[in-house]
This record gives sequence, structure tokens and C-alpha cells, in this order.
Amino acid sequence: MAVHLQQELAALKRQILTQSALVEDSVQRAIQALERGDIDLANAVVAQDKQVNLSEVELEENCLKVLALHQPVATDLRFIVSIIKINSDLERMADVAVNIARRTLAFAEDKRVEPPFDCPTMGRKVLHMLKESLEALVNLNAERARAVIRADDAIDVMHRQTYSQVKQCILQDNSLLQPMLLWLAVSRHLERIADLSVHIAEDVVYLVDGVIVRHRSGG
Repeated sequence: MAVHLQQELAALKRQILTQSALVEDSVQRAIQALERGDIDLANAVVAQDKQVNLSEVELEENCLKVLALHQPVATDLRFIVSIIKINSDLERMADVAVNIARRTLAFAEDKRVEPPFDCPTMGRKVLHMLKESLEALVNLNAERARAVIRADDAIDVMHRQTYSQVKQCILQDNSLLQPMLLWLAVSRHLERIADLSVHIAEDVVYLVDGVIVRHRSGG
């Protein structure tokens, strides 16, 4: 029984890592499509979401089967609970990537206006947080995960600044209302990916150290 459980836990880990790579690809391509105004790439991100959704359901079902068949305890139980939570956050993150891709499509329907904030920098920072949270998961590195949690404050500041900058642009020229609201949505989506990266990092800390840091960290 113990051998079978460990084999199934290993299979769950492979599945979550495959899902992580798929979602990271979606986020990266969504940001690239936004920066380049690439309609084809944006449409590819939207299309890939179906695969993410199917994988999310399959992984959750497999986790529940292992729980029902083996009734794991202690570290093994903590591992499965963490996988279920991370799986859910990854699916949400893929949804946000789709939302960013749809903003790219919306920009294509009208004259593109330059962003009122440093979108490339914010995108790079958010993508770095995502990559680091997933690396922390792969290597079960709690310190790396804690660094992701700390990095979230800078993204929150950038998003708050974006809100102020958007408001100022609209007050100066109300014809910019629609594109500015689109850029504000982009900033909000990027901030959401950072939040979800923090959630994954918090789950890695829980998985490795058995400590619940959510809410303590502001994530």
C-alpha cells in the first residue's frame, strides 16, 4: 500500500509540474501578445485555456481518488492538499492570461494608445514572480517561495500608481476613456497574476515547513 501511495504521489507531482509549465506558457505568451499587439498569439492563448481547464479537472479528480483510496496522513496529506490548492490557482491564472489576451484583441479594434504606466517592467516583474514560485514548487524551496511573497509589495505599488495615472489621463482628455480603462484592466490582471503567484508560494511554504503564512504575509 505504501509503495502504491508513493507512486501515485509521484504521478500527481508530475501532473502539477506539467500544468505549471502549461500555465506559465500561457501567461508568458499573453504578455508577449500584449507588448507586440500580436493578434494570432493572443488568440492562441485563448484557445489553450481549454487544455488548462481539462488538465485542472483531471488532476483534481486524481487527487481525490488518492485521498479516498489511501487516506494519507501527515506529510503525504499535506502534499495532496497543497497540490489541490496550487492546481486551482494555476487554473485561475490561466483565466487571467486569457483576460490579458482579450485586452490585446480589444486594442486591435481601435487605435492603440500608449500605456499610462511602465507595462513592460510590470510584466517582467510579474512573470519573474510566477517563474520563481514554480521553481520553488519544483525544488520544494521554502526560502525561494518566501522571496516571491516579499516581492508582491512592489507590484501592488505599481498598480496603485497606474490607477492614479489613468485617472489623470482621463481628466486631461476624456476621449482616452476607453483605452485608459483597458490599460487599467491590464494592470489589474498583472497584479492578479502576482497575487496568485504569492498564493502558490504560500502553499509551497506550507508544503515544506507545515506553516500557514497566508494572511500573515498580505498575499
